[in-house]
Amino acid sequence: MKIGISCNALKLSGGLERYAIDLVRGFAAAGIVPALFARRFDVSLPESRLVEPHPINVSFLPGKLRDGWFARRLRSLRRAARVDVLIGCNRIDSSDIAICGGTHEGFLRASGRKRKFFDLRQIELERRQYREAKLIVAHSDLMRDELRELYGIADSKIKVMYPPIDHTRFTPVDAARRAQLRREFGFADDEIVLLFPSSSHERKGLPLIEAALRKLGAPFVLAVAGRPTAHPASRVRYLGYVNSIEDAYRAADFTILASTYEPFGMAGIESVMCGTPLICPPTLGCSAAIAPHAKRVFATDNLGALHETLAQLLAERTAPSYTAPTPADVARDAVLYDTSVASHVGALLRVAQQIADVRALEHRFVDPRAVAHR
Repeated sequence: MKIGISCNALKLSGGLERYAIDLVRGFAAAGIVPALFARRFDVSLPESRLVEPHPINVSFLPGKLRDGWFARRLRSLRRAARVDVLIGCNRIDSSDIAICGGTHEGFLRASGRKRKFFDLRQIELERRQYREAKLIVAHSDLMRDELRELYGIADSKIKVMYPPIDHTRFTPVDAARRAQLRREFGFADDEIVLLFPSSSHERKGLPLIEAALRKLGAPFVLAVAGRPTAHPASRVRYLGYVNSIEDAYRAADFTILASTYEPFGMAGIESVMCGTPLICPPTLGCSAAIAPHAKRVFATDNLGALHETLAQLLAERTAPSYTAPTPADVARDAVLYDTSVASHVGALLRVAQQIADVRALEHRFVDPRAVAHR
């Protein structure tokens, strides 16, 4: 059985690109070299040497035409590469296992945007993708609900599988190391640091968080990891792009996200694995996979609810009897699923084998006269 993976790029980028890299590492550990179809390959990544690369050039096209061209080219390249089961981590209509890490219909609904011409093209490609796939892997319960409600997919065709997280990288540290990290990031002992890891500030709720903090002021500090903020506010500290994001989690008191639409949100899982509690709305897909003791949930896009949550945290932290839980206590049993790459890839391989077995049976019993006629 030859496995294929399709993704936009083999590089450290968005969530699905990181997920594809995890799959490559998992398949390599299982002794499998997958055929990988992508627009770009970062040859500096060690994972680039663990795949059979099949680049698909789309650079000569305007951005909004690239998904369709990629999908069309992939159909023939897949056959030429003799792929038995293809895992699609981007918008294509020839995958056997379609990975759903977000839907365009769901994004438009959550953001209140009206459909335009190219939105309709993207949605139609998604609909073909889900219609043609043998199985759809939804990365959260939120995605499963969108697939059923917005795309009319039968529940029997959907399997919820939360994405894997590197459990060797995201771990808690002891008090001495945490104090050292706080000094390195410039956090004072009396500051309550809210880490905001983001490359899309508006979508992840920065304006709402800033508005809530304006009402509270000291001792809160919002530490933004990612691109610079357009209009830096008081109590907002820009950390820049942090390569060792796990150290930023470890140094902070909380991680905060206020996304109106977040299909999963790996930052939430990474944070609690490091022993840093999460503050988030229920629209964060990973919220359902985090134990109650490791999160604070506030109503979506509700300034009053977020302000009340932060005010409650402040009252707790400043109470004379308050004792902060250790990062190890927060991290213990914080994530409600097996985050290992090996477990996730093993489940995908079992599904892929079932698909390959059914296809082999179908080919075995095809009428040769029908094949000759075609």
